[in-house]
Amino acid sequence: MFSKRIAVLAAFSTLLSTGAFAADIVSAPEVIPVFNWTGTYIGLNAGFGGGKFKHEMPGVGPAMSFNPSSNGFVGGVQVGYNYQIDQWVVGAEADFQGASIKGETDLGFFVGGPKLGTKLDWYGTVRARAGVLATDRLLVYATGGLAYGHTKTYIEDAVQGMSVSKTKAGWTVGAGVEYAVTDHVSLKTEYAYTDLGKARVFEQGGFGLDRKVNFHTVKFGINYKF
Repeated sequence: MFSKRIAVLAAFSTLLSTGAFAADIVSAPEVIPVFNWTGTYIGLNAGFGGGKFKHEMPGVGPAMSFNPSSNGFVGGVQVGYNYQIDQWVVGAEADFQGASIKGETDLGFFVGGPKLGTKLDWYGTVRARAGVLATDRLLVYATGGLAYGHTKTYIEDAVQGMSVSKTKAGWTVGAGVEYAVTDHVSLKTEYAYTDLGKARVFEQGGFGLDRKVNFHTVKFGINYKF
């Protein structure tokens, strides 16, 4: 009888320990993998921009300088590659933007006379990116590199006009924030300053017109990481 009681107690003890072990397995916290930024991505963006488009007539004097404010919309595509090293992310990105940024002013001292203006039709950049992770899914980064773009400068009135188109290279620098919503989709906001430099657009009879294009942009985008 005594041995039977010992056997029952041993079996009951084994059952309790097995149940506790099973409970530990059930209640163990789920391991969530940390997001990794390494990989190729492609995306879309849209935003707005503006600045000062400077027009100067060398040799005429400072009074013949026209610097209209410019503004308009931008939108396009981007493709890039990120590589994560601990809490740091480095990479490269290229983008191409359609644009409608235009600056225009009256050429003279009365409204309704000839107008002078410059319009940015499109531009692109090839940039390095480097940033730090605030969390495993939130990236704060700086970016900078080559910029190029196509502009048209014109002088026109109600009857006639003339224009010159130029494609120029320059530089760009900026910063942004990107958040990975899922393992493949991220959203970003980016500011950039772009300078496409100075170019001689008109020259006749010893007089010329130089234009300088620089502008700020704020863009919102979405990326898909492969």
